[in-house]
Amino acid sequence: MAPPVDLYAREELILAPLATRSIDARRQTPEELPDLRTPFQRDRDRIIHSKSFRRLMHKTQVFIGPSGDHVRTRLTHTLEVAQIARTIGRALGLNEDLIEAIGMGHDLGHTPFGHAGERALATLVPGFRHNEQSLRIVDKLEKDGRGLNLTEPVRDGILRHSKSRSSLTGEMAGTPATLEGQVLKIADGVAYLNHDLDDAIRAGEVQETEVPVSVLQVLGNRHSVRINTMVMDIVAASSAKDEPGQITMSLPVLEASNTLRNFLYAEVYEQINARPETLRVQGIVTTLFEHFRNHPDEIPDSVLRAAAADPLERQVTDYVASMTDRYAVELFERLAIPHYLAP
Repeated sequence: MAPPVDLYAREELILAPLATRSIDARRQTPEELPDLRTPFQRDRDRIIHSKSFRRLMHKTQVFIGPSGDHVRTRLTHTLEVAQIARTIGRALGLNEDLIEAIGMGHDLGHTPFGHAGERALATLVPGFRHNEQSLRIVDKLEKDGRGLNLTEPVRDGILRHSKSRSSLTGEMAGTPATLEGQVLKIADGVAYLNHDLDDAIRAGEVQETEVPVSVLQVLGNRHSVRINTMVMDIVAASSAKDEPGQITMSLPVLEASNTLRNFLYAEVYEQINARPETLRVQGIVTTLFEHFRNHPDEIPDSVLRAAAADPLERQVTDYVASMTDRYAVELFERLAIPHYLAP
C-alpha cells in the first residue's frame, strides 16, 4: 500500500529548506514506506518498543542508588532531552520526527550505574563508549541479532550525539550529518547541565548560592529560567534556512554554560566519583565482566544469539552493558556473596 502523499507534501510545506526530509531516508535493508507514519516515526516507534529502551528506567543518570523519588534516571533524561530538542527543532522548522527518534535512541548503550559504570567498562575494554554501544544495539543486538534497521539519519544522530567535557558544543564523535542531529546533541547538554544541577541541589550536594554568579546573571536563577534562556538563545543564534546552516549558541550563553559545566564537574561529578559507593559499583561491573569472561556458558542464550559471530569479550561487554542497576546488584550478590543453607 502506497503511503499517503500528504505525509511528505506536508513536510515540504512546513519544513525549513535545510531540514531533513523523511522520504529521502535510506535504511541498510530497504523497506516499503509505511502507510500512516513517516520512516522517522517508524524508527521512533521501534526504539520505544525495544527492550533496551524499557531498561533505561532502571539505569542511573548521575546519582547512584538515589533514595528520593524525583531524581532523574536514564529514561527521564532521555525524555527531557527529546522534549528540549523538539522545542528547538520546531522553532527552526526542522524535522521533529527525526529529532525525536534520535533522542529516544541516543542513550540506549549506557551501562548500569551511569558514567561510573561506563568508566569501569572502558577500563576493561579500552575504547568502550556508550554512543557506539547505542548504535550497536539498534544495528545488531535488538530482536535477537536482527537489529531495528533504522534509517541512516537516525543512526548517525545516535552515534554522534556525544560531546567532549570541555564545551557544550565540543566534539567527541564528530558533528552529526543533519541539523536535527546537531539539535539533539546540543539539547543533550542543555538537559543534563540543568537537570544535574537541579538534582544536586535537591540532594544537598550543592547550594543554589554556590552556583557561580556569572551563571546566574546570564542564564537565570531558577531551573526553568535557565533552560528557557539556553533554548531561546540556541533558536536565535541558529539557522536552517541558508547553507550551510548552523546550530549554536551566542558567545555569552555558551561561556556561562561552560562555566556551569566546570562547576558541576568540580563540585558534583568529581565528588561523586571519589566516593566509596562509586568505587563499589565499579567493582560490581568489574566482577561481573571477569566472571562471565571466565564462565561464558552462563551468558544468556539471547545475548549469544545476538552476537553469535563476535569474540567472547564482545559478547561479555554486550551483556554487562545491557544490565540495569538493580539486575547488576542482584546478579553480583548471587555470584559473589556466599549463601548458606539452614541446617
